[in-house]
Amino acid sequence: MRASGVLMPVFSLPSRYGIGCFSKEAYEFVDRLSWAGQARWQVLPLGPTGYGDSPYQPFSTFAGNPYFIDLEALVEEGLLTSQECDSCQWGEDPRFVDYGKIYESRYPLLRKAFARFEADDDYREFCRHEAYWMDDYCLFRALKDSQGGKPWMEWDDELRTRDAAAIREAKEELAEEIEFFRFLQYKFQQQWKKLKSYAHKKGIRIIGDLPIYVASDSADAWANPRLFQFDEDHRPKAIAGCPPDAFSATGQMWGNPLYDWEYHEKTGYAWWIERMKKSFELYDTVRVDHFRAFAEYYSIPCDAENASAGKWVEGPGMKLFDALEKALGPMDLIAEDLGTLDDKVFDLLDAAGYPGMKVLQFAFDSGNTNFYLPHHYKRNCVVYTGTHDNDTTKAWYYSMNDWAREYSKAYLNNYDRPWEDISWDFIRAAHASVADLSVIPMQDLLCAGSEGRINHPSTMGMNWRWRMLPGEFRDDIIGRFRWLTDTFQRILPPPAPEEEEETAEENAGELPETENVMADAGDGQE
Repeated sequence: MRASGVLMPVFSLPSRYGIGCFSKEAYEFVDRLSWAGQARWQVLPLGPTGYGDSPYQPFSTFAGNPYFIDLEALVEEGLLTSQECDSCQWGEDPRFVDYGKIYESRYPLLRKAFARFEADDDYREFCRHEAYWMDDYCLFRALKDSQGGKPWMEWDDELRTRDAAAIREAKEELAEEIEFFRFLQYKFQQQWKKLKSYAHKKGIRIIGDLPIYVASDSADAWANPRLFQFDEDHRPKAIAGCPPDAFSATGQMWGNPLYDWEYHEKTGYAWWIERMKKSFELYDTVRVDHFRAFAEYYSIPCDAENASAGKWVEGPGMKLFDALEKALGPMDLIAEDLGTLDDKVFDLLDAAGYPGMKVLQFAFDSGNTNFYLPHHYKRNCVVYTGTHDNDTTKAWYYSMNDWAREYSKAYLNNYDRPWEDISWDFIRAAHASVADLSVIPMQDLLCAGSEGRINHPSTMGMNWRWRMLPGEFRDDIIGRFRWLTDTFQRILPPPAPEEEEETAEENAGELPETENVMADAGDGQE
């Protein structure tokens, strides 16, 4: 069934306290997606970020990011006061996240909330249910703080290699700190489940993002070294990355540990089954990042100067996906099949049957045989104007070479389009295609320039920062997007009347702030 949606990171939502979160503005965003006729909200990974702030290098593949906990909800629960939240520094520019200020302000507030929190049966049941990953994660975070934030590979040998006596002692000494990190995960999951449920009642499903690799400095790598290509001293033999490509002339060294796929096969892929099961608790659809590495992955020696020294190694292929579907049933996955592709990747994608990705920004540089051009699509795919790794469509369009730009004009028949509005021609092309699903980055709907770029691959320091301003998702944009969505038959039937009535009843009076924000946004358009 044809549908469409919007790619919008949670951190990019507007909010009062420096970063997008599960606040009333998130509910407002869901409302606006619904009004625009959209059926999907795609987010970036929701894991807790560390150095570099990348959601693709989280401290855990199972945990949630405490930055996304809504402080106003904690105020309503009596765990914080508005004065405490308003007294903190959240950054100078509402357009960009200031992660330094966020770190300095949020954690002290969250510790105050934890000190006032009283555990109940619901909390204790959560801790029991999530213990299979959360015990190791919370111990890891408590230890990391006690070690001054150093990566676990730099800890003393007893802790780095998880000596049993040292671990027992750490659990006793850091019991209160461990409980604090459990509290953060409880609040994250409690608030996210509520927001996800609200989206469902509005007819919107959540597309999540699963990074193929875990971060080297993560609870996953520290607690489960046997899963990875580590030596006897728990240090990586090789690391992940990708060969030279359009983003980097020397390739990319991601630094992630590589999986020991032989060991995973011996365990029946048990860790992967738990990981995917958790992903489907958080999301409705899962975009699997770097899908090509399941066919062949790029292995780079740890002592290499750059990624050009790497080589391709055979991955698990269908053995992994057969095990996952046997354990979990049919999975609603999107395969991120971008990058260096070959017949092995195409064969795996065909065998798995998952939709791949088509990106219009890759379509116009090599003539009419380019398979990213819409006339080559099959229905079982997801089309994007761009991704979080691309510049915005407007900025990209004016950085194209002259030949590619002229070819795009001929293809789209948009010789007279004003430059400020150019992204809408590519949005129209995506929606008009035969692809079952069309997903548009929020920045392209806003016709943003390079200031709206989310990530510059192979760089650090200025990524994952862009935010939408309050009122920027205006009614005229919503109307235009809905008309385009309806024109190309991508509006799905509304939720059943019973669900709509239940939604109205459940949220009547519950989110008055959302209604006020909506009114403010409408007043501010003129």
